[in-house]
Amino acid sequence: MTFVVTDACVKCKYTDCVEVCPVDCFYEGENMLVIHPDECIDCGVCEPECPVDAIKPEADDLLKWVEVNREYALQWPNITKRKDALPEADAFKGLKDKFETHFSPNPGAGD
Repeated sequence: MTFVVTDACVKCKYTDCVEVCPVDCFYEGENMLVIHPDECIDCGVCEPECPVDAIKPEADDLLKWVEVNREYALQWPNITKRKDALPEADAFKGLKDKFETHFSPNPGAGD
């Protein structure tokens, strides 16, 4: 089992979750974070830290997100420290289906 970052993170990228992760399994894209599913120890401490409810435990209906998280965790830099959310985070908070129209595959800066 693992936790995954879902669509709700796109264009928000709050990083409260990375500060509490005991195994540093978050990776930073330009406008989203992901969790490396093979590094996550399923402790769940990140889930309640996300202000947009983007972090979910792995489930059958989230298998797409397991693969998205795996793919980009292998491409993006590791992030272990909290940063400010994206400037547009409040405007995009709560919007649905952002991945298809607003996701960027570009890497973030990492630590």
